[in-house]
Amino acid sequence: MTKAELIEAVAEETGHPKQLVRGIVELSFDLIAHAIRKDKRFGFAGFGTFSVRHRKARVGYNPHTNRRITIAAARTIGFRPAPKLKKGL
Repeated sequence: MTKAELIEAVAEETGHPKQLVRGIVELSFDLIAHAIRKDKRFGFAGFGTFSVRHRKARVGYNPHTNRRITIAAARTIGFRPAPKLKKGL
């Protein structure tokens, strides 16, 4: 599902105009991103938890030259689904 499809579905389900729904969806994701940056996690009961994860530096290979390269350590966002969500997969 894309962002546009989400907005369309919520607008149809609620009967609210797409413009209003678009603003609410964008604000919601902005607030989730802010929570992840500030608290290093965001949990939504019944859906799952987003959290900052740390990747160690590691050795990789350049597929074009087949030479070894060092991939720097990095922070990324991980998602752990709630059991309720996982059960339906």
